[in-house]
Amino acid sequence: MAAGGRASGKPAKKKGPAKGTGGQGRRALRGKGATPPAEMRHWYKEKARAERIAREERTGARRAAPLRPQRRSEDAPEYIGGRNPVLEALQAGVPCSALYVAQRIDNDDRVRDSIKIAAERGIALLETTRDKLDRLTEGGVHQGIALQIPAYDYAHPSELIEIAQDAAEVPLIVALDSVTDPRNLGAIARSATAFGSHGLLIPSRRSAGVTSGAWKTSAGTLANLRVARASNLTAALREYREAGLFIVGLDGSGSTDIEDVELLTEPMVIVVGSEGKGLSRLVREQCDVLARIPMRAAAESLNAGVAAGVALYEAARHRRR
Repeated sequence: MAAGGRASGKPAKKKGPAKGTGGQGRRALRGKGATPPAEMRHWYKEKARAERIAREERTGARRAAPLRPQRRSEDAPEYIGGRNPVLEALQAGVPCSALYVAQRIDNDDRVRDSIKIAAERGIALLETTRDKLDRLTEGGVHQGIALQIPAYDYAHPSELIEIAQDAAEVPLIVALDSVTDPRNLGAIARSATAFGSHGLLIPSRRSAGVTSGAWKTSAGTLANLRVARASNLTAALREYREAGLFIVGLDGSGSTDIEDVELLTEPMVIVVGSEGKGLSRLVREQCDVLARIPMRAAAESLNAGVAAGVALYEAARHRRR
């Protein structure tokens, strides 16, 4: 072994100039541009959202996300919310299966009366949270109380005639053509009950149904008025005509004022269209008379609920004579 620990017989390598990098070193030293602003960095949105939520929770300013209405099946139950609507529904004998009351609710006479009626009728009384009531009523105003009602059992169109025959009365039916607001349906049901109609007829498509909104607006009168549903409104009106009923359509372009229609004392169907489009062409063709409601030019039209109320009042007035 030679001095320095190097093996004998192997000459030491001489250090020479290093090989070139081909410019790689210069490119590695090249700048990468300006630093991107915070909003362009991949973590910015997540961090900002987390900071905002933490800040809102500290200050108590965070609000619940708006409830998205879900498409419910036809056999799903409905929920009436609000102290006055719930009490009116219970007093009217609306078929219902459960009464939901929020925990630590501020009792008043309406709440106490609702609980009393529910107990007398054997309706389940359930204590729940306000969050659940928000979900059940789909974000509606419930005031800490809601009533669960089963899906409405629609009648067949011919049953409305049978109701009039059983009462030994001249049939008076209201048909709705493209009335899509359940509040209008509820208002029409209220007028129909007040002026002696034997039922409502609605189409199964493009029409409001008997929902919680209709129940609330009707103030419980839907419990005493049958609603029939037809897969084809035009065909149902044709069958009514064949059964001896006259069809009177409410239309702003009608040639006769509603008070001058001579058929108001006869077996009759009053057809109400939507405020915007009015009666559809096929429904107009089924009408024996197109009647208008006289009004001043400043008011171009009335909504379906008001128009039906005026026409039903005229029918009731003529029949009382």
